[in-house]
Amino acid sequence: MEQTTIVIEPLETREGTIPRKRRPRRLRQFRVQSLFLLPALVIFTAFVIYPLLGSLYYSLTDWDGLAPDLHFVGLANFQQLLSDPTVLTDLKNTLVFAAGVMVLQNGLALLFAIMLDGLLRRLTFLRVLFLIPAMLSALAIGYIWSYIYTPEFGFLNTFLGRIGLATWQQDWLGNAHLTLTSLILTNTWEWTGFSMVIFLAGLQAVPGELYEAANIDGTSGWQRFRHITFPLIAPSVTVNVVLTLIGSMKVFDLIFVMTNGGPGDASESLALRLYKEAFTLNHFGYGTAVGIVMSVLILALSVLNLRLLRKREVEL
Repeated sequence: MEQTTIVIEPLETREGTIPRKRRPRRLRQFRVQSLFLLPALVIFTAFVIYPLLGSLYYSLTDWDGLAPDLHFVGLANFQQLLSDPTVLTDLKNTLVFAAGVMVLQNGLALLFAIMLDGLLRRLTFLRVLFLIPAMLSALAIGYIWSYIYTPEFGFLNTFLGRIGLATWQQDWLGNAHLTLTSLILTNTWEWTGFSMVIFLAGLQAVPGELYEAANIDGTSGWQRFRHITFPLIAPSVTVNVVLTLIGSMKVFDLIFVMTNGGPGDASESLALRLYKEAFTLNHFGYGTAVGIVMSVLILALSVLNLRLLRKREVEL
């Protein structure tokens, strides 16, 4: 009598394995997804990755931006940058400017957002009015505020004289001790409305039942803000702080139009230093090194702020 042997093959249905019939389908899906991602990848490579790698290469050379010949100098540009006292001054100005704008702009934006979400809720036209400066050109704003700060016939000094505060009249952009503050106020005026809209969206997402329960418990306005409003708008705070930091660290056009870094180097930023080195002094390699350092600094500070603020959101 013949003996029959039955062989049972294991099915590939365990976790982590894909049945053979489903593999071609998964492969087709992957190809289709890759096809859709390809245009974005090409654009990102052409406009981000390639310029970044090119900038890194030129920062290691002595190219003047014009001559066809260039020489590889290694890290000489970065060594010169770290020992250049003017760059350290520019770095200090940039950090002071960024800190001032972050505190003042976000503080005013949050105040205006609370007012528009409460007492001034019906005055919806104010939301558009506050947002208008952010829609204007930075060059136009720079020229407008330059005239406002003009010591002889500027609006600010004229207004101070009319209300009896002539002793407060200053050369707002020509005084080394005031020029950075004047630029901070101008930048804050331009972007406060934009930050206000983000805060306003966060405020309107807070459930009204929480405020009703707090009113029943007899809490004060400050207690409601501290324990309900501010914790629940933490995502809006994160967005505004990071955006304000990035924008103020790389500001160029406003300073270029209003002071060009003066008087002396009292208001010169890293972005303005990059422009002068690359396009005025024809030190393109050195200017690119300044740009690389500025980009790394902005990235590091942004990631640090994002981590700290995200951690606060999770804890709440």
